[in-house]
Amino acid sequence: MGNIRFVSENQEIIAADGANLRIKALENQIDLYTFTGKMMNCGGYGQCGTCIVEIVEGIDNLPPRTEAEARILKKKPDSYRLACQTIVNGPISVQTKPQKRK
Repeated sequence: MGNIRFVSENQEIIAADGANLRIKALENQIDLYTFTGKMMNCGGYGQCGTCIVEIVEGIDNLPPRTEAEARILKKKPDSYRLACQTIVNGPISVQTKPQKRK
């Protein structure tokens, strides 16, 4: 089990090991998408890059980036992940919509 802490939302949720980050966020009403992403997201297939998050703590509790992530995030810091492709295996802290904050 690992807690997922969403920094900006000041919300923490409990997730079983192997949980998908995007699914857990949406189940708990965490808004992952910018305006454009809300209208044009791929529904979790790793094709659009609209569910980008930054892992602030606990990156060691995630598997390596998938091929889709490597392609879409190749110019982004290693701490950036696609929520739809991220499997959580322990406690992490997540910054949603990091591209809007930089």
